[in-house]
Amino acid sequence: MIKDNEKTLNRIHVAADACLIIISYILSYFLRFYTPLRYLIHFDPNAGFYNLVTYLRILYLLLPGYLIIYYYSGLYGLGPIRLKRLVLWDVIKANFMGTLYFTFLLYATREGHYSRYLIFIFFVINVIFELIFRLIVRIIQNAARKKGYNRKHVLLVGYSRTAQSYIDRLLANPHWGYAISGILDDNVDPDTTYKGVKVIGSIEDLPDYLSSNELEEIGITLSIDEYSKLSRIVNLCEKSGVHTKFIPDYQDLLPTIPYTEDLDGLPVINIRNVPLTNFVNRLIKRAVDIFGATVALILFSIPMTAVAIIIKTTSRGPVIFKQVRIGRHNKEFKMYKFRSMEIQPDSKEKKSWTTFNDPRVTKIGKFIRKTSIDELPQLFNVLKGEMSLIGPRPERPFFVEKFKEEIPRYMIKHQVLPGMTGWAQVNGYRGDTSIRKRIDCDLYYIENWTLSLDFKILFLTFFRGFVNKNAY
Repeated sequence: MIKDNEKTLNRIHVAADACLIIISYILSYFLRFYTPLRYLIHFDPNAGFYNLVTYLRILYLLLPGYLIIYYYSGLYGLGPIRLKRLVLWDVIKANFMGTLYFTFLLYATREGHYSRYLIFIFFVINVIFELIFRLIVRIIQNAARKKGYNRKHVLLVGYSRTAQSYIDRLLANPHWGYAISGILDDNVDPDTTYKGVKVIGSIEDLPDYLSSNELEEIGITLSIDEYSKLSRIVNLCEKSGVHTKFIPDYQDLLPTIPYTEDLDGLPVINIRNVPLTNFVNRLIKRAVDIFGATVALILFSIPMTAVAIIIKTTSRGPVIFKQVRIGRHNKEFKMYKFRSMEIQPDSKEKKSWTTFNDPRVTKIGKFIRKTSIDELPQLFNVLKGEMSLIGPRPERPFFVEKFKEEIPRYMIKHQVLPGMTGWAQVNGYRGDTSIRKRIDCDLYYIENWTLSLDFKILFLTFFRGFVNKNAY
């Protein structure tokens, strides 16, 4: 049932997109020539050369081209779990490619009298309309699925911690549209229940359930010690034609988006996908770091000078505090900060956290720690190549040795340069907060790095990252 509904929905998407493209195009024409935008005409020598009927003729070629581009950009057949930010990016990407196609058509037909501004307005209007349309469809879909309509019936094979995690997520997100029919397992008693989902039989009963033609999806959630059954189960599912998913029982070892290689037909899964191991990615990030650190030092030179003078005149000791931290490839480096505490023995400083109302913190220290001004000298660490503007925060050697034994995957953060701010910090995990949640954020950043994610974190830092309520 849900497959037929998805096909119908995709057809509606295509028809709606065709209508939206036509409406956007006509609206762009009127915005360009019948609103105050027409006063830009002296910047556009071809404005007003053609009437609307002539402008509409190119739609015969433009419309099918756009729909094909939308298809290959992944705008059709979107699953219920697809992230909103990916849909936004796909719509923008598709319309950018469409604009290039539009320009190519004008070049190929040797048509040089179309308004350049109309093409730009069409791009903006079309993106807005497409996003609004998809948002409305998503809202209607979610509301229908929450009420039990258009559900996808899934049977789980294997009762394990993976099955429990999978059930937790499906039950927490009813708008995804899944209805769990039950679990088949050989090791637990029938009628065993987890959050209302029953074990309804053994794995030997799978052929009977497949032959009923009432299932739309099989989720293989075997425990890792039962993987000897995997091949037979997959063969049974494929013969029945039912869509099959495999949820591995070693998700703690794999990234959320595994990176695979094809070695002459042999699939190889990389345990950790780190985009910044790529030389070009590191080069781009380094260039941004150098430029950003230089600009920041210029912008903050006056407040940094003022803070340095206040520190020097209000307490005994150096202005800059150097603390050993662990960086990329587990190498030690000296991280710079404005000194915010009284001078203390190295043995005590290396092994203790700052606590609430800590008497060691100076008066100016409380302010600069709360506002993160004490971190600004790390811009020099960035210029030296010891740190990046964005990345996991570096930790002291004593705590690295402690956490690597207590927290799984803790040391993965040292595969990239540490940063002045990061994904964990803009999500509130700074100072006296959960180390495990901080590491989860760091791993997400490491495995999903893009330059746009760096810019997003940098942008969010100005609104969430500077004032730190957990800094004492």
